[in-house]
Amino acid sequence: MSADSEEPLASVHSLAARRRRRVNLAQWPITVVLLGVALSLIVVAFVSFRRGSIMLSAFVTLAFFLRLLMPDAEAGWLVVRSKKLDLATLAVLAVGLTVMSFWVPNPA
Repeated sequence: MSADSEEPLASVHSLAARRRRRVNLAQWPITVVLLGVALSLIVVAFVSFRRGSIMLSAFVTLAFFLRLLMPDAEAGWLVVRSKKLDLATLAVLAVGLTVMSFWVPNPA
């Protein structure tokens, strides 16, 4: 095999690698939200129920605002259905979690 025949193959691999990186970087909104949800669940389990619940509602609210402000092409996996339906679902979850996190008494 000559060096000329390997060059197109190398360029195809580098193009595929660039596309994968672009796709991975495009998913930063859902990555931030899911890491925050995981962190808040750890706080609920090991530190404080109320603090973790407030953090959970804050990250769902963050998902709401990211979905509201970002175009569909940039929102990545936050796009599930239409924008109105996604926003309505996230708003109900955010408000419900916020109310419940302040309403439920601290465990004794």
